[in-house]
Amino acid sequence: MSSASSTPSIEAADILPLPEWALLQRQIFAVLNEAAIEFADRYTRPDGTLIWRDRWPGMDGSDDPYEGFMNMPLFYALGGSDEVYKRSRTIWDGITWQWTEYGQIHREYDAYYDWMHHGESNLFFYFFGLADPAVPKDRQRTRRFAGFYNGEDAQAENWDAERKLIRSPISGSRGPRFTQTAEDWSTHREILDDYLPPFEDLPGIDKYGMKTPWSDDATYAEILTRINLRQSRGDVPLNLGATSLMTHAFAYTGEEKYRAWVLDYLAAWEERTARNGGITPDNIGLSGEIGEYNDGKWWGGYYGWRWPHGSFSLLEPLCVSGVNAAVLTGDMAHLQLARSQLDMLWGLRREEGGQQLVPNRHYDEGWRDYRRFHPMYGVYLWNVSMAEEDAERAERGWAGDLFDAVNPAYHGYGKTNGGHMGFNGNTAQWFRFMRGNDPGYPEAVLKADLQTITEQIANYRKAENDPETMDHYRESMTIHMWQQLTPMVVEALTQLTLGGPMHVYHGGLQVARFRYFDAAGKRPGLPQGVAALVDGLSHDGATLTLVNTDAVHAAEVVIQGGVFGEHNITSVQLGDAAPAVVSGRWLTVKLAAGATARLTLGMRRFANAPSYDTPWVRAADGPAVLLGREE
Repeated sequence: MSSASSTPSIEAADILPLPEWALLQRQIFAVLNEAAIEFADRYTRPDGTLIWRDRWPGMDGSDDPYEGFMNMPLFYALGGSDEVYKRSRTIWDGITWQWTEYGQIHREYDAYYDWMHHGESNLFFYFFGLADPAVPKDRQRTRRFAGFYNGEDAQAENWDAERKLIRSPISGSRGPRFTQTAEDWSTHREILDDYLPPFEDLPGIDKYGMKTPWSDDATYAEILTRINLRQSRGDVPLNLGATSLMTHAFAYTGEEKYRAWVLDYLAAWEERTARNGGITPDNIGLSGEIGEYNDGKWWGGYYGWRWPHGSFSLLEPLCVSGVNAAVLTGDMAHLQLARSQLDMLWGLRREEGGQQLVPNRHYDEGWRDYRRFHPMYGVYLWNVSMAEEDAERAERGWAGDLFDAVNPAYHGYGKTNGGHMGFNGNTAQWFRFMRGNDPGYPEAVLKADLQTITEQIANYRKAENDPETMDHYRESMTIHMWQQLTPMVVEALTQLTLGGPMHVYHGGLQVARFRYFDAAGKRPGLPQGVAALVDGLSHDGATLTLVNTDAVHAAEVVIQGGVFGEHNITSVQLGDAAPAVVSGRWLTVKLAAGATARLTLGMRRFANAPSYDTPWVRAADGPAVLLGREE
């Protein structure tokens, strides 16, 4: 295996005025290195458990504590401190143990819930692969968790290998949840009071309204009856989020079975879509029949075309699974299912007030709830394909009043953010910058993130947010508080340094053009003092600027093609010098103190299978799996 010392290298010594974006990046790194630890100290005990209530019923909520801290290992992989990474590991273990005691987690994984929530909590775990692929516990957990969904685990019979389906929308380490109880939803009822009714035939409930009294026991009983009759068995598109878990496992092991599972499962949904006349159905029975428990209707499933979010709950997992398959194979044809549904909705558009609107929900009577087209889905596809057809999908009906300027409205859970959650609201704006518009975007988004981080720190420091004294925090419905208070806002760092949109919040892997390693420290991320900006992408290259803001010390940066090493770097041009031919995933740049390197890189994309390899560690060479007793 190559090492950093044996990779191609160039030296950069030009000292230029330090750009504002570079100084802002380093300021965010410095602030978050301290704020992450302060936040952890305030809300967790030394063992990583959260200072909170002594009981938490229901199936909901095990994802939420992870979400407040999940960006800590990602921040480390970008260049954050060792202390942040170490604390993140303690917190993951503490949360996992604590929610096991509460009853939501079993064998270190959600006992049962849906793949929107699995996807959210899994991100914390996925980012450990970017932080250090050699940790035996992470590697073995990955195999076990994947086994819950590929048929290898006899205690979690979620997968029907013959029909290529996940057997319930609610699944996990205990297997499919075919019957949901009143206790399962007990902690979520008052939140769902403010959602549209999950079924059109609830007695006395306006099917077009946006209120449903889950808190009313009689209505709740009617809802549970219908859930168990119509929605608790069979497959839903939301389950395509499981392809990230399998791709994560492949990146550790390189084992073909994980790639094959992703491709087989995506192909199954392609077949179902074709069988349904080009519209992806949102509910599949255990026999494989469309609408088997729903009077034959292809709409009306759990997290489907109607409830609770509409098209978002299909388009996002279709994009995630298509991107995963494309990264695993280099074949952009795997994006076609997501493309087809974007095109289908666009074909149903209508004009209102000079705006092009597309349907968001399908009722028994047809399509309703027309809205402006969100660019993010096209951006996710373009990020891997670099195809103009996907750029056009992102630009359709472009809502300039929403997406032409940086969105600073980052106030955590439940805010619209133009369709995002988790301090991740500028995917469209990043795309616009990468398409040659808004040259001031890097400075603007970094300033917005820095302002939000500053506000978050001030907020969690308030006496009213002291976990030891805030009674409402422990006793009322505040499971989302850690998400609301976290300072770990890393969208700008992720976009600008890696050259890609931030990961899909509900379980998308972080797919981008580059990642970096500190050659001297033999660790992931930009070296101390170094800033990076990707400002141009094409199908066979990219432009990247590295700045050493440290006027005293030199630095060595290892650039990797692709977050998962999937791309080869084929040439490098420093400034106006002649291009030099290079080869491989890695390129070392030796930056003199205070130096700037403007690089034009040629690339052969998807030349390698994705992996968590580093310049010093081959991920597939990890320790053998530990085996338990045979009973």
